Amino acid sequence: MDMYLTHVCLWTTLLSVVVTWAISHVSNRRKKTTKLTDTTAGQERRYGGPDVIIVGAGVGGSALAYALAKDGRRVHVIERDMSEPVRMMGEFMQPGGRLMLAKLGLQDCLEEIDAQKSTCLSLYKDGKKAVVPFPVEDNNFPYEPTGRTFHNGRFVQRLRQKASSLPNVRLEEGTVKSLIEEKGVIKGVTYKNSSGEETTAFAPLTVVCDGCFSNLRRSLNNNDAEVMSYQVGYISKNCQLEEPEYLHLVMAKPSFTMMYQLSSTEVRCGVELFPGQIPSIANGDMTNFLRNTMAPQVPPKLRKIFLKGIDEGAQIKVMPTKRMAATLSDKKGAIVLGDAFNMRHPSIASGMMVLLSDILILRCLLQPLDYLGDTNKVSEVIKSFYVIRKPMSATVNTLGTAFSQVLIASTDKAKEAMRQGCYDYLSSGGFGASGLMALLGGMNPRPLSLIFHLFVVTLSATVQLLSPFPSPLGIWHSLRLLGLSMKMLVPHLKAEGVSQMLFPAYAAVYRKTYMTATTI
Repeated sequence: MDMYLTHVCLWTTLLSVVVTWAISHVSNRRKKTTKLTDTTAGQERRYGGPDVIIVGAGVGGSALAYALAKDGRRVHVIERDMSEPVRMMGEFMQPGGRLMLAKLGLQDCLEEIDAQKSTCLSLYKDGKKAVVPFPVEDNNFPYEPTGRTFHNGRFVQRLRQKASSLPNVRLEEGTVKSLIEEKGVIKGVTYKNSSGEETTAFAPLTVVCDGCFSNLRRSLNNNDAEVMSYQVGYISKNCQLEEPEYLHLVMAKPSFTMMYQLSSTEVRCGVELFPGQIPSIANGDMTNFLRNTMAPQVPPKLRKIFLKGIDEGAQIKVMPTKRMAATLSDKKGAIVLGDAFNMRHPSIASGMMVLLSDILILRCLLQPLDYLGDTNKVSEVIKSFYVIRKPMSATVNTLGTAFSQVLIASTDKAKEAMRQGCYDYLSSGGFGASGLMALLGGMNPRPLSLIFHLFVVTLSATVQLLSPFPSPLGIWHSLRLLGLSMKMLVPHLKAEGVSQMLFPAYAAVYRKTYMTATTI
């Protein structure tokens, strides 16, 4: 019996030792696994490197740097020129853009730059005027329905200051020469710093956001930008419009003339011209063209200010307007944003709004990822981003094409009927005008809504062509008009995706993404 008890005690002791060792071993393995996971999640931080490299510190680069840095990312921004930009694009922020700016915690960047409030579009055609406000009673839009005009350079400098105020943002002046690629994965960039030394920077994610003249786009995408027309602009100083809160759009010949209050004492004047029709600035032909051809078409109450800048020798600038569909890169570890990624006609002034929308979506999708070095996970995020952005981008891109086309004067009866139909639709007020202005302002980014309004404008113009009674020529022009409408729509259906434009579920996902995004 004693021998039996002794054996039992020995086996019990041995078993307890084994169990204790097993528990200890499992516990240690768990600790090691956790430690390895933590180490992996912080690989890029161990060596003092950034999480993200951003090429370009314009509106997009600066806003993205701030958003990602607020989420705890370490961001290295490389900008070719840190001085205040002087340009005539990017001077209007739509109401939808202001909402995105507020969601990113950057709404104060529109302060202290003498930005002007915009509440309406004032449209002129053949001596008539239509005032179309942004819809005030839009329950689906949770922000003040007004836009802002401002000097782009001042706005950019405010964004840069805000981004650089964060300790985990490094803003450096330098010129990026190329992307560093290894087995189809972008690892970083080669750049020349302000001292002229060529150096490199590495990060798990590289964002190319260097504008419409990007020299890195072709390294990632094979899409080409199409030059549609040219914007000619100058500033009339020491003056104020009678209605400074209106964007004044004149449906002139050959295309539109735009005037708006740029600051409290300056008015931006601009006209659209087409390739092969650009008078020389150097020999004074452009000045004569503006004075003798365009000024007489400007309404009398605006004409004095339009001529003021010309008479005072204001600097006249010419910029190409480009269109480029967005495409995803096959290479991992990088993403392209802004005008380097997607462009549309600037007549609807929505470039910055789409860009800020893209940044908000990308930030929301990246937030759950602790480690950006997992290229497969980041690639899935980028693919999701490309789909979720479609309701906003597809609406704006299609609207930009359609609106720019109806602004062009023509002797073609079908085209002129569409032009007149658009003016009549906006001047009629009511549901149609407010709905179209909600689309224009980024307050209702739904492609189906745009298709509906385009159909109604086409129908209205068709009725005009067939009045007072149908004729063979009227029917012929009506069919051509229908073809013009399809030409505005079909290329975008192909480029953006039929399902993304026609299925309401995509618009619902987009709205949920930006509405539920936590304000920084």
